[in-house]
Amino acid sequence: MTVDARFIRHVETIASDLAALLVSKQGDYGAGNINNAYGGAMNGLLVRIGDKFERIKHLTGSKVAATHEPLHDSFIDLANYCIIALMVLDNKWPTNEGNYPCDISSQRSPHSSPQSSPPASLIV
Repeated sequence: MTVDARFIRHVETIASDLAALLVSKQGDYGAGNINNAYGGAMNGLLVRIGDKFERIKHLTGSKVAATHEPLHDSFIDLANYCIIALMVLDNKWPTNEGNYPCDISSQRSPHSSPQSSPPASLIV
């Protein structure tokens, strides 16, 4: 099956924009906002993801106009929280001191290739 080149360009543009914003915000927040979350990093991410999901549901279900943040931005935040969650699951999220639990330059994520399988811990 051939995928239209325009679709590929749109995906690449969105992924690039997501990455640029995530890197920029990481500079503002540091790793502690995730690492120091009540209940641990994954629990903190689940709370943030849940908040964004509820906001999206409210805005789309009630047809209320967003006052502070466009719906588009909520989806961007949701996608970036999912990227952070993958980094936490893959043990590639930095420590509060800026160190990495593993050498990310020498390891490929199981999520880095469309042909790869999800980690066994994620298979239901």
